[in-house]
Amino acid sequence: MRSGRIRGPGPADGIEEAISRSAHLNERGCFEESAELCRRALERAPGRAELLNNLGVALAGLRRWEEAAASFRKALESRRDFGPALNNLAAVLFMLGEGERAAAMLERALAGTERQAEPHTNLATLLWRAGRWSEARRHLEEGLRLNPGCAEAWEGMAVLKRDAGDAEGAVACFRKALELKPDSMRAASGLLLTLNYLPDADPLEVYREHRAWARRFADPLAPRGARYLSQPSQDRPLHVAYLSPDFKRHPVMSFLRGVLEAHDRERFRISCYASVLRPDQITAELRALGDGWRDISQRPDEEVARMIRADGVDILVELAGHTPNHRLLVTARKPAPVQVTWLGYPNTTGLRTIDYRLSDALADPPGMTDHLHSERLWRLPGGFSCWRPPVAAPEAGPLPASARGRITFGSFNYLGKITPRVVEVWAEILRRVAGSRLMLKCSGLEDRELRERTAARFRRWGVSAERLELLSLVPDEAGHYGLYRQLDIALDPFPYNGTTTTCDALWMGVPVVTLAGRTHAARVGVTLLAQAGLEELIASDEEGYVRTAVELAGDLERLGSLRQQLRERLRRSALLDAAGFTRRLEEAYRQMWREWMERHG
Repeated sequence: MRSGRIRGPGPADGIEEAISRSAHLNERGCFEESAELCRRALERAPGRAELLNNLGVALAGLRRWEEAAASFRKALESRRDFGPALNNLAAVLFMLGEGERAAAMLERALAGTERQAEPHTNLATLLWRAGRWSEARRHLEEGLRLNPGCAEAWEGMAVLKRDAGDAEGAVACFRKALELKPDSMRAASGLLLTLNYLPDADPLEVYREHRAWARRFADPLAPRGARYLSQPSQDRPLHVAYLSPDFKRHPVMSFLRGVLEAHDRERFRISCYASVLRPDQITAELRALGDGWRDISQRPDEEVARMIRADGVDILVELAGHTPNHRLLVTARKPAPVQVTWLGYPNTTGLRTIDYRLSDALADPPGMTDHLHSERLWRLPGGFSCWRPPVAAPEAGPLPASARGRITFGSFNYLGKITPRVVEVWAEILRRVAGSRLMLKCSGLEDRELRERTAARFRRWGVSAERLELLSLVPDEAGHYGLYRQLDIALDPFPYNGTTTTCDALWMGVPVVTLAGRTHAARVGVTLLAQAGLEELIASDEEGYVRTAVELAGDLERLGSLRQQLRERLRRSALLDAAGFTRRLEEAYRQMWREWMERHG
């Protein structure tokens, strides 16, 4: 968001100085101080648009979205076409789920006499959310033409490049955004997330980048000599709290829901701290599963940390890592004696205040990745997650290749995971399996330009567009799972494997070929296939990956057998045993608590 500034000398009453100083405070993230300064100055200049705009920026920084919107509206009452307030109000309306009103504000800002990059950047975000990738790109390009120094436009371009499978280009854009705005925590986390997609990234360097993020944004917030309300007892019920922005229709919830239902309420009290700006029906269902529910979507990090501390949480489980809208700066304040990260992010957080990261011995083999984590790896026996299968999924149906006379490979993963290296390897598989086709389904492919770019990437390696089926997201679950009935074999991307998509494919009778890598993100497929008894589909190198897929494609009898067996295999596996998994998870929580007691008893 952009603060309003006035250039040139100001009058003696200090209003101009207050405008400039509050803008500077906002840029530094000192939102409370900025808000107080603006309020004092507004007592002397009640209708000053620049002050009202800066107050709105400060309130938005404190996550007080409704109050921020009101302040921007007051600024626009004073100056109807004040560009910064128009742009900032649009951003807040978008956060509140009012996309159409946000777009109208941005169109109004773009029609103004002052040509600015910010409205183009925010409109690009709205277009991107609507699946209009190419229009979003054009607005970002225009924003950068108007202002090559607009950090937010570079960040937006990074996201678009990542969406298109250009992780290297995305990293370069994120670095440019951070060069222009080093204190952008969002861009810095976006960079870390994107590093997981690079096939040749040095895992140790990626770890160092995570630690650098923590040193800049998190370490300064760590308390000294923190005291807690937790009672020093090993046998009493433990208060476990889950912290996430994704308590809604989101892949993480298909792995958490069974745990929330299965927790032993005599031995554990369960709370959820939900930072969900746009709740849905899943939010309401999840809310009923905990003993306590806290809506923290409009509460700043410091206040949330105080709340967790006052609620007497013993173990705080963070579920987002460096994915969008995370609340890692809550955990940076160490509000609970024991803090854990799990599920939402396939790497270390980099934070010293998070004690453990939940994994297993296949996703993180002992000695392979321990040194790549600021947390201590806690390996759960039998797998690091349990999955809730979809109610809407139809039966697997017959093997498509038997009727079609050709193999259909597929991946329903995020397009950003399909990097140039993945395209090259998948193209080799298609070349070796005569007549085969590849179906890709993901967000973004509704955009014609992005579809053409994707087809061109495969054409470079000798795969014509006629052999590709490029599909966008299907709005209903039944339709989504129905598309798996058209696949014979699923291909797992690398080095950032699928998780929910792999479970979905197996549930629909579609075997998955995966490549075991050097990091957790590159080994999720290993642990999932092992639980399904498909170890023979785990390759150790790219040539083995290609060979495994080609050999499987040549054995229709085996494919047909797997089609009929996989769902029952999953039902009998630890992956679907929510009760058994939760008992193991609870025992891990108990042991973590005992260790904390031993250190602090």
